[in-house]
Amino acid sequence: MTDTFPGLCAQSLSILNNVNAKLASGFDDLPSVERSALLDSLEPILASTAQELQNNYPYHHPFYLGQMMKPPHPIAQLAYTLAMSINPNNHALDGGKASSAMEKEAVQQIAAMFGWSNALGHLCGGGTIANLEALWVAREFTDNKPVAVSSQAHYTHSRCCSLLDIECRIIECEANGRMDIASLQRQLDAEEIGTVVVTLGTTALGAIDPLEEVLELQKSYGFRIHIDSAYGGYFKLAQNLSEYATRQYELMHHADSIVIDPHKHGLQPYGCGCVLFNDPQSAKVFKHDSPYTYFSSDDLHLGEISLECSRAGAAAVALWSTLQLFPLEVESEFAKRLESSISAAKKLHDWLEESSYYQPVMVPELDIVVWTAHAESASKASQNARDIFNAAAKQNLHLALVTLPRHLVEGSSTIKNWDQPEVTCLRACVMKPEHLEWMPRILEKLNQATEA
Repeated sequence: MTDTFPGLCAQSLSILNNVNAKLASGFDDLPSVERSALLDSLEPILASTAQELQNNYPYHHPFYLGQMMKPPHPIAQLAYTLAMSINPNNHALDGGKASSAMEKEAVQQIAAMFGWSNALGHLCGGGTIANLEALWVAREFTDNKPVAVSSQAHYTHSRCCSLLDIECRIIECEANGRMDIASLQRQLDAEEIGTVVVTLGTTALGAIDPLEEVLELQKSYGFRIHIDSAYGGYFKLAQNLSEYATRQYELMHHADSIVIDPHKHGLQPYGCGCVLFNDPQSAKVFKHDSPYTYFSSDDLHLGEISLECSRAGAAAVALWSTLQLFPLEVESEFAKRLESSISAAKKLHDWLEESSYYQPVMVPELDIVVWTAHAESASKASQNARDIFNAAAKQNLHLALVTLPRHLVEGSSTIKNWDQPEVTCLRACVMKPEHLEWMPRILEKLNQATEA
């Protein structure tokens, strides 16, 4: 099937109509209710809504490589829409009986991908809330000791630490964007660190922190390890990673907690994040009572192990349904999609290396590519990047910009005059399944923008 927009097509709507009738048949023993839906008023309002939504970048299209955005798979769209008919709330079994069971099953499948068979976990609104919960639990188990994160870790960690009233120590990065282990050890020698955040897939560069070396330090210093793989977690299934990256992913099961975002590479709509804890005893941190919601069952209510209260059960239904179509297995169709994105990123990187105008900052470890535009000075290189960004957008090719400190760029750039301490670079998230096939057309557009 080819299209320019991945909305629900006629066939999808037909499927939705049929399965909606199937869902409704489960409640046939109830008396009918007359509802005033004002259906005659809906189409003009929704037409106006569609008109407003046209004021967007084409996030769904292969020509969009800006932020980490891609359309959810049709199975997720349909399952989410179907679940919205009853609008379950996965805070308690009383409000989300079936969808809570689906969430527990889906979360265990994600945990199994990391090698955990008895993990505690749940879905949440996204990576920020997931990381907040992980750091909250870490705080309770480490008596408020400081948290160490790399300078390229997501900015949410310092904000979460501020919210939780924990000291956050920023650890320097090497030129490849990975946490510098020597700097981490100096910090560990200077004070007792409670938790080290290891990022497997930084959101700016796609860099992978050296988990294997952090684990070695843990033997001497005894800190907790939290892995932020909100962006990169699903690449655990990819078979075309570098030897270094493969080693880090193979060690993920040693962590105390892991965060992953199904609404990034997991083909889900926003918001769908996931937090996992290796030790089920982490549940005691969440312990509370809700006398007017936990009354229909003695089984575990998801609200008893989550920070958020009301949560969309439809998100769990969509994820569960997607996992029926795309199981989290090596060499599966889902894994091949991830491998395709890595191949597309390498193809873009190779083209940039051969270009007389660009230079990649580093070899992509996942599917993010960052590069500089040649110039004598940092300020001119930054301006060139902004000009290319704008010229590409006029070609309907949408990239992103990222500002990086000198030490991450200096070794790979042509910049001689560092008249400012940082430089603006171009960045592409090559995360759609179509990007590999579309790469020749993307490069043609980029070349046209360069000439312009």
